[in-house]
Amino acid sequence: MPVQMQLARIIISEISDNQVIYLQEVDGERQFPILIGIFEATNIDRRVKEGYQPPRPLTHDLIVSVAEELGAELDSVVISDLHEHTYFAQLRLKKDGEIIEIDARPSDAIAVAVTFDPPLPIFVNEEVLEQATASE
Repeated sequence: MPVQMQLARIIISEISDNQVIYLQEVDGERQFPILIGIFEATNIDRRVKEGYQPPRPLTHDLIVSVAEELGAELDSVVISDLHEHTYFAQLRLKKDGEIIEIDARPSDAIAVAVTFDPPLPIFVNEEVLEQATASE
């Protein structure tokens, strides 16, 4: 059963290649970090700050536009697996009443989620959440 999460923190470091986002359980205490790249972290950070409008569409805006032009509605993000310290995610779209899951990096999927106001729901499979929080 997927657990609903929310973006809790973004840590951007100028001296490291790896940036960190923290997801926290909406109705609970569990949280865990995901290491992402500087460009993804910067894009997510800009999106969660009020009033930011990019001068040109970013890649995440393009994904939203393509989905909408094809008649699909972005539904949610699911972080579905953790394998050898790598998280896997799906961007879920709804078209003609059917859910379509698109393989995505969690950072890209979350960047798409935060382009919406309010953000799209982010879910993590319980098994993944248990694995991610076991080492903390």
